[in-house]
Amino acid sequence: MALRIRLARGGAKKRPFYRMVVSDSRNPRDGAFLERVGSYNPFLSHEDQNRVVANSERIKHWISVGAKPSDRVAALLHKIGLCDKPEIRETPKKSLPKKKAQERLKAQQAAAAR
Repeated sequence: MALRIRLARGGAKKRPFYRMVVSDSRNPRDGAFLERVGSYNPFLSHEDQNRVVANSERIKHWISVGAKPSDRVAALLHKIGLCDKPEIRETPKKSLPKKKAQERLKAQQAAAAR
């Protein structure tokens, strides 16, 4: 069973509130979970201590058992000092301009360098 520490959405329409939960990775986002280990309220200011609330002992336990935090949860845990900084993903090559557009850009840069 692949365990994930991820965010489950709650709150009203356009007023999200997230719970940090440990669940099987095959379960839906707001579906069944094993344990609630914290919460995240994006509407509070960045300096507010209640913006990210986490039970550090339980999070460390689940990580030691093999649970992996999602990218967003890893970033939140890094801010409060419970996890290493997550690796930054590279931009996918699909988002690059097509071949002819790249050639035009290179030609424009070469002309501007002269």
